[in-house]
Amino acid sequence: MKAKVSIVITCYNYGKYVEQCLESVLSQTFSDFEVIVVNDGSTDDSEDRIRPFLNDKRIKYIKQPNAGQANAKNRGIKESKGKFVAFLDADDYWEYDKLEKQLPLFENENVGVVYSRARYIDEKGQDLNKEVEEFGKYLKPRSGNVLEYLLFDNFVPFSSSVVRHDLLGSGFDEDLKMAIDWKLWLWLSLHWEFDYVDEKLLNYRIGHSNQMSKNAEERFKCTDMIMDDFLLKNGIRLRRTVVKKVLAHRYYLRWEYFKNIERKMANKYLSLAIKQEIQWKRLIKGLINSYLTVLPIHKRSNF
Repeated sequence: MKAKVSIVITCYNYGKYVEQCLESVLSQTFSDFEVIVVNDGSTDDSEDRIRPFLNDKRIKYIKQPNAGQANAKNRGIKESKGKFVAFLDADDYWEYDKLEKQLPLFENENVGVVYSRARYIDEKGQDLNKEVEEFGKYLKPRSGNVLEYLLFDNFVPFSSSVVRHDLLGSGFDEDLKMAIDWKLWLWLSLHWEFDYVDEKLLNYRIGHSNQMSKNAEERFKCTDMIMDDFLLKNGIRLRRTVVKKVLAHRYYLRWEYFKNIERKMANKYLSLAIKQEIQWKRLIKGLINSYLTVLPIHKRSNF
């Protein structure tokens, strides 16, 4: 009999975390699942740490040459047979009742994705939630028709997500290095509702040395590609005021990143944000800060 949920776990050099990850899955109170572990060319001791778990017949182990996170996740999807697919990166782990609390939300046939809140932890497992929760209002979880909120930011913690299998199609975009989940969520949100469990059922590790999301400029590049393509193909379906707010927010975030690194680039993004004529208080504050930052340089220059 087919399992109801396929759990796709991808691992690349997460040997020191993968045991905790697998233990959290095998201890779930909901037990009708299969596990597909894709070792994406790890060069550390990941395989040695995974091997003892392979006595459990619910686990299928796949080892492949390193092909990137999107390819590894797509391989897991292709091997999965469940009605639902739950994703989990090997450096994260679940609370024991995660699946039990999420799956009932799919009784609403309009819901395509169910996620949960996350407890953010550092490399050593220390709680970071107070720090992370200061990131802003755009990371607030939403339910129902979430498209206009997702455009601002990806508030769906990836390793908390469960998706109807038949919605995954060709899976994740393998041409992207980052933000592959955000692209998928945007497209699914065009036609499907999202729902979430308002509990921290995921322990999400951030900031450690192997984590790809630390590369901010590469992430900007990928998210810009995703956003530009999405607006090109679907912009006509969106309210113009929302599009302008989204673009202003995007440019403002770029200004915040570059303001202490490359002033010329920072001011370019601030100018683009102002042209959207949205969120004036924040933009004016940014303009003042930009002027104060640049002024000492002018005093030392020949201009």
